[in-house]
Amino acid sequence: MTRVRSGLPGSVRARAAAGATAVVALALVAAGTAVLLVLRGNLQGQAGLQAEVAAREVAAQIATGTAYDRLDLPDGEDHPVVVTDEDGRVLAAGEDVRAVDRKAVGAGRDHGAPLPPGDDDGDGGDEDDATGPRPGEVDGEVRHRDGTADVDGTVADYRFALVEAKDGRGEKAVVRAGSALAPERAAVGSVRDAMLIGLPPLLVVVAGVTWLVTRRALRPVEGIRSEMAAITASTDLSRRVPEPAARDEIARLARTTNETLAALESSVERQRRFVADASHELRSPIASLRTQLEVGEQHPELLDVPGAVADTVRLQRLAADLLLLARLDAGEAPAAAPVDLAALVREECAQRVGDRVPVRLGELAGLEVAGSRGQLGRVLGNLLDNAQRHAAGGVEVAVVRAGAWAVLRVEDDGPGVPEGERERIFERFVRLDEARARDDGGAGLGLAIARDVAVRHGGTLSVREGAVFELRLPLLAG
Repeated sequence: MTRVRSGLPGSVRARAAAGATAVVALALVAAGTAVLLVLRGNLQGQAGLQAEVAAREVAAQIATGTAYDRLDLPDGEDHPVVVTDEDGRVLAAGEDVRAVDRKAVGAGRDHGAPLPPGDDDGDGGDEDDATGPRPGEVDGEVRHRDGTADVDGTVADYRFALVEAKDGRGEKAVVRAGSALAPERAAVGSVRDAMLIGLPPLLVVVAGVTWLVTRRALRPVEGIRSEMAAITASTDLSRRVPEPAARDEIARLARTTNETLAALESSVERQRRFVADASHELRSPIASLRTQLEVGEQHPELLDVPGAVADTVRLQRLAADLLLLARLDAGEAPAAAPVDLAALVREECAQRVGDRVPVRLGELAGLEVAGSRGQLGRVLGNLLDNAQRHAAGGVEVAVVRAGAWAVLRVEDDGPGVPEGERERIFERFVRLDEARARDDGGAGLGLAIARDVAVRHGGTLSVREGAVFELRLPLLAG
């Protein structure tokens, strides 16, 4: 037998570790992506706010009448600023600012292509003279856009804020102030790199912890498996698998396995006793029949034909009983045809013409049950045979109703069954009066067969005070 070692790729432990690692990896990637997006949005918003503050400071100077060549503009490396008129011509530019969006600018000069007004990103809209700022005011609306700026020969990405203002003469100016995006991208990149560096070790830790926890959890399963393999190899059904102390699924599995082994052991032991008892019961009539035939062969005048016939009949009945028990043990389900118990009692009693004690018919209620007519007739016959062996002068059969049950009652006036033996008499090959039972041809199987058939039909068979046997069967629905 090939033993599959735990820990291989196909094992539960490996699959659990791989699954847990994959789930954690997906969760971390999703969470990390969300964190980066939120961080990038916040930093970009902060850059836009800084650009807006710088643009409004310059626009406020223009609205108060400061000349364009005297504007106090921020350092170009921190916040590149360009002031243009409505047509995009440059009116002022920050120190060292050479170009915006690859278009050259020059403070106080009119050269190069006019700067575009800029695309609105949703924070504001184009304002015409009717809705724009009045002379000496700064427009409350701000537009943002991303672009590039060349500051002292260094081209970088910026977040620009565009603010409009009018001087005291009513001339409109557009202030473009930028805030560098490099710090935002550096911060996002640092966080991303930290996540990428920390992810593999974290996944290794998750996989290792899952592996160890699963190994510890499945250790009792391996003990159960190895013990079951040993039981199978040794065929010793008295052994049991170890039961963990914890009250979890594995402990319940172990208890169920032990219950199954106990039931299997009981079944095998019962089968062994059955075979041994059957062999013992068969040996006596076969030996008697052989002896009679051997004597008859040597001395035909001494052949006991009635005795040989009786032994043959006994063998036939015993073989039929054994065959029926074998079918019942194999789980043969009875037929589900309607059976009228009152009619069954009348038919069975009408055929018993040679009984030692007459059978009286008591109350016979017309009740129907579902089952096999032949098997239920066999139960009634066995109960009547048992009553005939022990009755002193009378046997009575009745069919009554008890709620949802049909009760078939067989009673005799014999000495009854001792209370301590009322369950034992339903065991196979059990005879309370061994000598008389053998003389009468009984093998101790009649009551055992009757109870097995009753159970297969969903009912019960029991003996009450005295010698009253009751067969209870569920009534047929409807």
